[in-house]
Amino acid sequence: MSTESQVLERLLSLAATRFHKDRASLAADADLFDALEIDSMQALSLVSALEETFEVEIPDYEVQDVRTFEQLAEVVASRL
Repeated sequence: MSTESQVLERLLSLAATRFHKDRASLAADADLFDALEIDSMQALSLVSALEETFEVEIPDYEVQDVRTFEQLAEVVASRL
């Protein structure tokens, strides 16, 4: 399993737990705002949780245009 796919799996599990969603309902290519029913502030809290989980720092500009779980996993994986 690649680093990116491992990050994606942990991201989906974390997001499902944090926002009380069924993990099976979240797809890699889904729009994370729609799938999680969150706003930009909640998305930033997810990024903060990812930073803590993966012990990385993700600048805001790197997630500015991110819309899918897969894109977010790519950003996190690039920091590992």
